[in-house]
Amino acid sequence: MKAEVLRFLIAGGIAAALNWSARFVCSFFMPFELAVVAAFTVGLVSGFTLMRYWVFGAEADPVGRQFVTYVAVNLFALVQTVVVSSVLARWLLPWAGVERHAHGIAHAAGIVVPAITSFFGHKKATFRKAPMSSSEL
Repeated sequence: MKAEVLRFLIAGGIAAALNWSARFVCSFFMPFELAVVAAFTVGLVSGFTLMRYWVFGAEADPVGRQFVTYVAVNLFALVQTVVVSSVLARWLLPWAGVERHAHGIAHAAGIVVPAITSFFGHKKATFRKAPMSSSEL
């Protein structure tokens, strides 16, 4: 389990870095909250690929079911990310006197928050091992 958690954190870190970086590009074209959502999509696709093949080794299971469940788990994470990012960027960081890089800091924090819920959601739902049928025993 420790190796799986480490791989999850590395894969999640890569997806999060892509997510976070894409937000800067998206911010040139759209408001902050929409840029967070657009960047989340970049992280979603890269994360799914890494989780499926490298973290959970679930490539033998149906990709369609996995992707739908992956999106559902990540929609919950998206809500967490947007709420945390927005609250920090719009209220808490300005209140604390942090103005420089407030959006970048807020978005980074928003990405980190759902790491725990996402790990268990993906382990128990998205990439769960299908139970063996009686014919496989």
